[in-house]
Amino acid sequence: MSAALIGDGERAGSAAVAATAALAARVGRVRGRMEELGVDVLLLSHGADLPWLTGYRAMPLERLTLLVLPVSGDPVLVVPGLEAPRVADANGLFDLLPWSDAEDPIDLVVNLVGQSSAARLALSDRAWATTAFALQRRLPAAEWVEASRVTSPLRAIKDDHEVAALRAAGAAADRVADVLQSGGIPMIGRTEAEVSARIGSMLISEGHSNVNFAIVGSGPNAASPHHEPGERVIGREETVVCDFGGTLSLDGGPGYCSDITRTVVTGTPTAEVAQCYAVLREAQHAAVAAAVAGVTAESVDRVARDVIDSADYGHLFVHRTGHGIGIEEHEDPYLVVGNETVLVPGHAFSVEPGIYQPGRFGMRLEDIVVIGADGQPESLNNADHGLVVVDV
Repeated sequence: MSAALIGDGERAGSAAVAATAALAARVGRVRGRMEELGVDVLLLSHGADLPWLTGYRAMPLERLTLLVLPVSGDPVLVVPGLEAPRVADANGLFDLLPWSDAEDPIDLVVNLVGQSSAARLALSDRAWATTAFALQRRLPAAEWVEASRVTSPLRAIKDDHEVAALRAAGAAADRVADVLQSGGIPMIGRTEAEVSARIGSMLISEGHSNVNFAIVGSGPNAASPHHEPGERVIGREETVVCDFGGTLSLDGGPGYCSDITRTVVTGTPTAEVAQCYAVLREAQHAAVAAAVAGVTAESVDRVARDVIDSADYGHLFVHRTGHGIGIEEHEDPYLVVGNETVLVPGHAFSVEPGIYQPGRFGMRLEDIVVIGADGQPESLNNADHGLVVVDV
């Protein structure tokens, strides 16, 4: 065997060990939180909690997949037999209990829960309603709470393994943004859908396993923050909002998300567009700088909003300043008025103010930011923050 292959094998093995250690640490944190909340058993089905805690992302099938995690004792992953081969080696983190189509998986879950004498059960927020109703009928004496009460505050604070994954995803998205801003993705005379498809293919070529979204809004469509790219042909001297991201995995696990927005203009910007963008850039930079440990999530939103308000564009900033990011594109913490969550090292979130002139033009500038161990914000996106002219 060549030295190169040995090196690759050693790196893969080391990554697997690190991933397993990270998962084990999360299980420990979850159990501590369960004790605080008086939760006897955590039941995780579809959604991001399951891969975050096990490394396994279940297909959204009608067949039941459910992790039964008691506050003490062995966790068990109840999984359809035909899906069992997709579950990676658990490395002792949980037992695998496959079930056949001739069995009722609710029976298996009830037996596992009954053995733990559970009284308070936390069920996945994303579980199918049929699963929730079936469990409630079979366990009528149980008290039910949302699993997010246990998991969301923990998932919001990323460990070193997760930060490394987010950093890699952000760097990959930056490389696509660099090509976009350099004119490597022709725009003028092409449809929004064509440009979106090109951005998506580049995300894959830069290491993403899938594309979560690739918004391209041109001209008046740029004033719609979540515009669906369509057949509109991009013209000259228009703003074009490009907001894109996907999922990238460093270790073969479920992967972590990228999310970046850059606004370009297909020709010399008007004085109005240039003025709006100068305000937007100031607001975005001020909000990033304000996102330090010890401040509240809503205070970061207020910093961005104050800059835009002071320029009389406040009524054109129609959404929150940011959202948390991790295994999911949107998760806690949200940078929005009313969210008094105190930011701490490990929190990762977007900072993305926007200004939208209905029927005319729009613009948004977004980076992913993580609060470092020193309490300071680290931007995971470093593509040009200027209003770049793309005349191709």
